[in-house]
Amino acid sequence: MLFNSYPFIFVYLPIVFAAFFLTAKYISHRAATFTLVLASFVFYGYWDVKYVPLLFGSICFNYFIGGQLDKHTKSKFWLVVGLGINILLLGYFKYTDFFLTTINDINGAQVFDLPHIVLPLGISFFTFTQSAYLVDAYRKEAAPHNFLTYCEFVTIFPHLIAGPIINHKEMIPQFINEKTFHIDYKNIALGLTIFTFGLFKKVVIADKLAVWANEAFSHVSSLTCTEAWVGALGYTLQLYFDFSGYSEMAIGLALLFNLKMPTNFNSPYQARSIIDFWRRWHMTLGLWVKNYLYIPMGGNRHGEFSKMRNLFVSMLIIGLWHGAGWTFIIWGGIHGLLLMINHQWRRLNINLPKVINWGMTFLCVMICWVFFRAECFNDAINVLNSMVDFQSLGMTGLKRLAVLCIMIGILTVVPNPLILVQNFTANNKWLLIACVLFLISIYRIASTGTGDFLYFQF
Repeated sequence: MLFNSYPFIFVYLPIVFAAFFLTAKYISHRAATFTLVLASFVFYGYWDVKYVPLLFGSICFNYFIGGQLDKHTKSKFWLVVGLGINILLLGYFKYTDFFLTTINDINGAQVFDLPHIVLPLGISFFTFTQSAYLVDAYRKEAAPHNFLTYCEFVTIFPHLIAGPIINHKEMIPQFINEKTFHIDYKNIALGLTIFTFGLFKKVVIADKLAVWANEAFSHVSSLTCTEAWVGALGYTLQLYFDFSGYSEMAIGLALLFNLKMPTNFNSPYQARSIIDFWRRWHMTLGLWVKNYLYIPMGGNRHGEFSKMRNLFVSMLIIGLWHGAGWTFIIWGGIHGLLLMINHQWRRLNINLPKVINWGMTFLCVMICWVFFRAECFNDAINVLNSMVDFQSLGMTGLKRLAVLCIMIGILTVVPNPLILVQNFTANNKWLLIACVLFLISIYRIASTGTGDFLYFQF
């Protein structure tokens, strides 16, 4: 079930909203929590019901391991078992085909038949979420909880499929807070406004840009210079509007239930360095990697070489987490190298004009997105070669290129929607803005249909 679909907006969401607060008022808070957990399993099962037992089994396993970690003083064995099973589960579903394909390619023959394993939705996200919980339980930092609130933490439907990646220490206290179970009209108004911003970004902007990007990346061998730039810039903007749109919809939906989820984007294309970009892009993933990967590997505590190594390895893992393919690993590796260069450049204390810093950062990020989007390494190289083949400049695509450049210019000065609503007051101005954006989005869905979110594939 998609956030940007009529069944979700007009059927599922109103029913779940009413059921949660009515159950909380007339039965009990525990019953309301159970209602939300059940609704989240229904939401997940709508995609493919056969993976619901997998999700529930993962929850039961990690809850059990977390209990063992909490009971035992010397609990490293249980941590290794818990993390090991989580990694094996993710590896089996996400990387088996990639691993076997790589072996076949190295041998130049079909050594192994590919099982073509279907990737369960959200497995990368709920695996990371629960792995962080196990590490915190090992550190004796886990928030007090029971099985039902743990289920809610993992399955709560706004974040289940594609984040934001939430932390139990931030969320579980909210799940049991008395205020959560009472309707808050300001949260409803703010949540619906943020949801509408995200819906508009997805169905009106991202889905239109997807057409332009897909046209380019499906004809990589015959692109003109202009068409290649349209493809690269189009995907750069499509991915931002698609994923940030989803994140804002998730944050808005959570607010309807009085839950505050973490911000995932902070105007990343305003960044003036790669370091700054990763502080603004997919912020919950960056924080997860920092707390549960980079710092445990040593962070910056053991000298400059170790710091650079840990940065590079962290980015390789981020690349591999995104997808089972060499293009994702290359994308992560390039970002790792760029971060290393950025850190060393800072030590030189050379100050360049802000516009130069921004331009270099945006160009590097866009080039990396070409690898991220391309079906294979050769396709990415073809697109990049076409982008610098200025002899093939053509009129085809010039209007699109102009539109994309204007959009980039707007993104460099317009604040993030979550910044715009920081001092939100429910008034006629916000009501008018939300209604106009919502009606445009609903019309767009009716005329073009619903498109999947890009991060569902990860």
